[in-house]
Amino acid sequence: MKFVFDLDGTICFHGKPLSEAIVQALDALVKKGHEIIFASARPIRDLLPVLPLHMQYFPMVGGNGAFVSKDGKIISTIHFDPHTADNIIKLIREFEADYLIDGVWDYAYSGDSEHPIRRNVDPEQRAQNIHLDELNEIVKVVILRSLHTQQILEELQQLPVITYRHGQEDIIDISPKGVNKWTGLQKLGIEPQQFIAFGNDANDVEMFKHARHSVCVGEHADLSQLATEKVSHEEELIITKVIELMEEMQ
Repeated sequence: MKFVFDLDGTICFHGKPLSEAIVQALDALVKKGHEIIFASARPIRDLLPVLPLHMQYFPMVGGNGAFVSKDGKIISTIHFDPHTADNIIKLIREFEADYLIDGVWDYAYSGDSEHPIRRNVDPEQRAQNIHLDELNEIVKVVILRSLHTQQILEELQQLPVITYRHGQEDIIDISPKGVNKWTGLQKLGIEPQQFIAFGNDANDVEMFKHARHSVCVGEHADLSQLATEKVSHEEELIITKVIELMEEMQ
């Protein structure tokens, strides 16, 4: 069976690498013949540092579906069309928003150096923080702060984009229309009802809709309605659920 794991808030906490206990549980899955796929809001660049080396070659969906990686190589990226990208940048400047904008590999960051998101961006300095105007293709945008959050959300609704508002961090995640974790999984050849999904937030909704079995970690109103079951975000309970499903799927 294929097991698809979101990272932050699901099996990875406070931006830190996977714990030894989580790694052992995932290794047990592989030893039993199951396949692991990671599906995260993080771009592949920022997904790698939280994984042990031997898992950095596992199939991955990053940027909520905008990046797809297999065998350690990015095999697909989807970026905003130039007109949409220009409109997003105009909104950012009009509403004086702080942002994290990802290109295919490099990025542009304008927020506070102490923002929690900043600590998760390129910690191993694999890329460059360049000026926004130097990004040739924009793959993903995160609005970190704006004085007019509701207004910018309303304007974004007029554009061909998908937005996720993460209430806990009060950020707005923006991806090209039609891009989500499920579309990314399809590029890896994953078929409906052929995988088990673990997730914790709005960007896991489409993935849960097509899963054979889904586990919501923690509390999320929309995701809980779709999930087969839910579990507290306590690491020990998550590991217990992984092992339980591993045994059931033999």
